[in-house]
Amino acid sequence: DFLEDFQGQEEIQKAAVWFAKNGSGIDLQHNFEKFENALYVVMMNLARMMARDGEGATKLVECICAGADDLNTARIVAKSVITSSLFKAAVFGEDANWGRILCAVGYADAEFDIDKVDVDLRRMPEKLPYAETVGSSVFGGGAKEILSEEEIKVIVSIGEGEYSAAAWGCDLTYDYVKINGDYRS
Repeated sequence: DFLEDFQGQEEIQKAAVWFAKNGSGIDLQHNFEKFENALYVVMMNLARMMARDGEGATKLVECICAGADDLNTARIVAKSVITSSLFKAAVFGEDANWGRILCAVGYADAEFDIDKVDVDLRRMPEKLPYAETVGSSVFGGGAKEILSEEEIKVIVSIGEGEYSAAAWGCDLTYDYVKINGDYRS
């Protein structure tokens, strides 16, 4: 599942609607799964593009919450990280402050064992084998390098469950504040 966010605000003027006419000759009854998968890819990429194009944004951030016992928990945790103003500001400042990620995870209104939480910070697309884990260090010098990238992935593992969700957002920049501070209705 995927979500997108603009500085913690769900903007109601953004919508996607598709219309179909049965003139293509494609039998959706027998090809519906292929259609559904293709539509999912299109919508996921649109969500990423909208998040990347946030007002004043300099970075795209993806948070994947994995290991949840249910889909709703995975969604809540991923969105909690993406909407955290402190985390977004840390991303903009390229501050490898893993406490801001863990704080956002802790704010999530969901049930999970906080002792099982693990956080990885990676580049997008991943240039393996590079990843640092909170458990092994406090995001050391390599995290600063990752945060200098234009696209960053945060993977939050919260247990052994089978559900995961992704949310996209952007950093919180001076330009965002200026654009919205100067905005007049």
